[in-house]
Amino acid sequence: MNLQLCRLVIVGALLSLGACVVYEPVPVSSQPTLQQRFDRSWAAAAGAMSDQGLTIASQDRGAGVIRGEQRGIAITATVETLTDGRIQVKFSSQGPSSADPALIQRVSDSYDRRMGR
Repeated sequence: MNLQLCRLVIVGALLSLGACVVYEPVPVSSQPTLQQRFDRSWAAAAGAMSDQGLTIASQDRGAGVIRGEQRGIAITATVETLTDGRIQVKFSSQGPSSADPALIQRVSDSYDRRMGR
């Protein structure tokens, strides 16, 4: 009787293992989307301008242009999506740079810090 009970337990255990299902893991992309990369670059460019004390005069997200001013110097940040999927950010300045000749470089450095470079 003891042998029969042991066999019954073993058969029950083996049958219950057949009911277990293991699913393949679903691959999850760790790469940010194009929109997420654009948003991050946009926020970093606007933040870099604010970091350096510029007053944001205008933002046109559709055109990818942010304009800021400080002591008569206008800094323009252009955020552009290239055809190969990269995001390009350019800073340009207008006005009397003699008031603060290093302003555009400080904005660029602040942008790089915000982007983790």
